[in-house]
Amino acid sequence: MRILFLLLTWLALALPAAASVPASEAALRDALAAGAAPVVKASTAPGPQRTERIEAELVPMSAWAVPGSTAVVAIRQQIKPGWHTYWRNQGDSGGPTTLTWSLPAGVAPGDILWPLPERQRLQSLMNYGYSGAVFLPVPIEIPADAAPGRSLPLRVTAHFYVCSDEMCVPEDLDLALDLPVRDSAAPLDTRFGQAIQDVVAAAPRPAGIEARVALTDGRLVLTAAGGPLAGAAPRWAYFHPFEGGLIDHAAAQSGERGPQGLTLTVAAGRGLTSNGLKGPISGVLSTDLGAWEITAEPGAALTGVTGDGAIGDGEGAQTAAAATALPDFIKAAVFALLGGLILNLMPCVFPILAMKAASLSRAAHNPAEARRDGLAFLAGVLATFLVLAGALLALRAGGQALGWGFQLQSPGVVAALALLMLAVALNLSGVFHIGAGLQGAGHGPLSRLPGVAGAFFTGVLAVVVAAPCTAPFMAFALGAALFMPWPMALAVFLMLGLGLALPYVLISLNPRLLARLPKPGPWMETLRNLLAFPMYGAALWLAWVYGRQTADALALLFGAGLMLALALWLYGRVQAAPGKGRAAGVGALLAAIAALGLGVLAGKAPAASSESGAPSSRLSSQPWSEQAVQAALAEGRPVLVNFTADWCVTCKVNESTALSSARTAQALEQANALYLVGDWTRRDDAITAELQRHGRSGVPLYLVYAPGRSEPRILPQLLTEGVVIDALKDAID
Repeated sequence: MRILFLLLTWLALALPAAASVPASEAALRDALAAGAAPVVKASTAPGPQRTERIEAELVPMSAWAVPGSTAVVAIRQQIKPGWHTYWRNQGDSGGPTTLTWSLPAGVAPGDILWPLPERQRLQSLMNYGYSGAVFLPVPIEIPADAAPGRSLPLRVTAHFYVCSDEMCVPEDLDLALDLPVRDSAAPLDTRFGQAIQDVVAAAPRPAGIEARVALTDGRLVLTAAGGPLAGAAPRWAYFHPFEGGLIDHAAAQSGERGPQGLTLTVAAGRGLTSNGLKGPISGVLSTDLGAWEITAEPGAALTGVTGDGAIGDGEGAQTAAAATALPDFIKAAVFALLGGLILNLMPCVFPILAMKAASLSRAAHNPAEARRDGLAFLAGVLATFLVLAGALLALRAGGQALGWGFQLQSPGVVAALALLMLAVALNLSGVFHIGAGLQGAGHGPLSRLPGVAGAFFTGVLAVVVAAPCTAPFMAFALGAALFMPWPMALAVFLMLGLGLALPYVLISLNPRLLARLPKPGPWMETLRNLLAFPMYGAALWLAWVYGRQTADALALLFGAGLMLALALWLYGRVQAAPGKGRAAGVGALLAAIAALGLGVLAGKAPAASSESGAPSSRLSSQPWSEQAVQAALAEGRPVLVNFTADWCVTCKVNESTALSSARTAQALEQANALYLVGDWTRRDDAITAELQRHGRSGVPLYLVYAPGRSEPRILPQLLTEGVVIDALKDAID
């Protein structure tokens, strides 16, 4: 009898395990190959059930159920860090969560109301799933004859497929809930009711969006219009199909928006490339404006879904959006601080070092004034970062595809900065003085804006000119900040500004360091004149950038610069002879008016063609496009992509060294690699979207694609020819 009892017990435990095999045979095969066996947790008692990897519980949205109504319960998952479960379409591996119900007569469960999944990239695979705390809501039909005052025993076996980066484990948990029945309106459950209601409210649903799909040259072209897409301006969009095999989940999805909707293009999966498009395709269209269920019928593309700029697929945005969690926000803030510190060493900041050195030398032996100037410089940096970051976030929220450094994509801004740098240089050369009255009050011979105003102005210039280039650590911080809630985003930008200003502030607050500078004397006049030349260089550099951005308008900027120099020279003559320089004063005014007029005309100059505005390079290159990348990879060729801009000094330094050497050219030839250049000197929405997809907000960005690999290798922002050559060799190994 004992043997018979043990046999029956074994069968009772084994049968539920057999019934809980995941729907994905491939997933189970992967798990068994990894040495994992299904883990079964059998229990019918209400409350949470646990394994080593997951805790689950059946919980209600409302405190009780009402006869004849629909109640909502949810499978609450608390997944151990480093592990995840899956959406209804698991992607390239794994298996979806499934439910086996055991309910009283008349009680009927509905389908899971799936929340929008995370995209979980693992090397060349892309999965769709969940991590952390997850609620899977399920509607439950309550019969009209359910007796108030009693409880309905709800029982379900939840079949999970719990995976990490190394292994997968099928796990079954038996969950129970005794749901009270009353005949009055039910409030939300005090424990998880609000959380479940939020998931239900946010879950993707149909929204009147019309969609069409076509299969062309191995790529699915999906167009969607109407409903919430009409008149909207999404920054990114991504299509999650309900069925596997329809698309290449790991491939990038490129898109374009229009006045009525959008177009998405994605590589087709094996199921379509082998069998063709047989019928409609259903799934979830996810955007930064919302997510909706759509069904795309085979047919010609809809109208009004192109022409308003490129959009990304949001993968970099989704990664960055995860930084809204406090630990990741802290990480982004720390990276921003480090990036700001390193930015002081980047070539972009060299023109501003002259102004920093001038102000430090002037106030070196007046600690009170040095402290005041240091804090004013910090205020100027932080205020300008707030203005630029606020404008960038507001424009992006309005659908503009912009990135960090957007101000230097405008020829008008570049022209104004070039003239401003010229004026600063003339001031340092002694052509005219600002605040000359203070010069004779014992404040030294160095001419510049006096006191707090001068230090604040220096901070403003430092940000406007230097910040468009990105330094190490800045890429993650800014990429994350652009997709954070705005208070967190502004905090990250302020940390970047703090890093940029910190060295100057620390020196100005340290009397011992300041005391090591020489005593005031004639050397300060020499230093002032010498520091004018970096500012002349900055003006010439900005004029060169302006010439690359515009078509035959450089003469207007040169004319404005000439008139500005004449006006300031005449103004200096008036300063040198107070009360006796009326003619010079009139001449200065007329010259200033001429400079202003020419400057306005220069700011309105037409854009240069893409050919004339393309960055120069000693390497043979072609313009970047996603199509060019894919075509080269299809031919088995590696691809080196350089996203650059003429106003990015770091980019120019890299191009004149690592990207122009004979060894680099030889490595490109040996690898049969294609070199593509993405020019971001003027605004380009396609490049902005590509930067965003890789979690970046500005240039430089260097990518090396290898045939057979789904994702490119991202190179450092400061290149050496060895780094480039090694990456090209790795791409062909």
